[in-house]
Amino acid sequence: MELDLLPKLPQEAYGGNGGAYYAWCPKELPMLREGNIGAAKLALQKNGLGLPRYSDSAKVAYVLQGSGVAGIVLPEQEEKVLPIKEGDAIALPFGVVTWWYNKEDTELVVLFLGDTSKAHKAGSFTDFFLTGSNGIFTGFSTEFVSRAWDLDEGVVRTLVGKQSGNGIVKLDAGFKMPEPKDEHRHGMALNCLEAPLDVDIKNGGRVVVLNTKNLPLVGEVGLGADLVRLDGSAMCSPGFSCDSALQVTYIVRGSGRVQVVGVDGKHVLETTIKAGNLFIVPRFFVVSKIGDPDGMEWFSIITTPNPIFTHLAGRTSAWKALSPEVLQASFNVAPDVEQQFRSKRTADAIFFPPPN
Repeated sequence: MELDLLPKLPQEAYGGNGGAYYAWCPKELPMLREGNIGAAKLALQKNGLGLPRYSDSAKVAYVLQGSGVAGIVLPEQEEKVLPIKEGDAIALPFGVVTWWYNKEDTELVVLFLGDTSKAHKAGSFTDFFLTGSNGIFTGFSTEFVSRAWDLDEGVVRTLVGKQSGNGIVKLDAGFKMPEPKDEHRHGMALNCLEAPLDVDIKNGGRVVVLNTKNLPLVGEVGLGADLVRLDGSAMCSPGFSCDSALQVTYIVRGSGRVQVVGVDGKHVLETTIKAGNLFIVPRFFVVSKIGDPDGMEWFSIITTPNPIFTHLAGRTSAWKALSPEVLQASFNVAPDVEQQFRSKRTADAIFFPPPN
């Protein structure tokens, strides 16, 4: 069966005046199920509140747009209330309870990518809400809630009866939410637009890698991530994950072209990618991208906390490491052709500026 690697857009799962929640469906993007990967977006309007919830999957959250507040409760710890903004990456391990709030005019959009290998449905996140019309209070009888929380049954009926929102609600303009604390960001969030660059190639591109060194919580999540900004008409070297990891890529802005080569040198994907697209590169498949004139930016997760990539062009490529005689014999070419092949792309780079 041929793999469907075509990029896809998400579908709205639920929403209202406060915003909407979108998810990528495994039926439309089968690689989600194949790779046990989930992908979703939360978009909150002004005064929109994403109600407290926990998930059946460990995730990495990335703020695509806007600024707001995130409440995070790690198991058996006190709540941390973080100011969040565009470029923030947040690791969300199993068991964490979160809520999200936007108090600004600009829409707050948060991307979620994660591992669904232990989820109820492969390729999909399932959230369990603490409040709302589908919250846990609504499932228990009045007696059980009353005894568990030591409340009068009248109070219980009020708590349950007032919960009319489903996942997202819009608060009154004057409602006062907890104030975020900058110190709560420590160890919880990393801004990929402000972090030191791991790769910086003039007229080529820049990379910030999210790993256990700069955000230790990703070790608990079991995922690595990176933000890549490719300059106009530049190329990202063909390469593959050499530690059997899947690469899940969301195009943040811009557009470009992508090609993927699979087993037996088969050309499995060639298409245009643009902002909002999500696509997945299978294990060991080789992928390369070229940005359009305005460039392209993408955020990826890799299904290992400290990913290792092998690039097939540039000074450190596997081809450059092979003996000249091996290349001559393998390509069945004369020494001068092998030397020409070897002498090109001598820079230690994974991005190549556009031709002059």
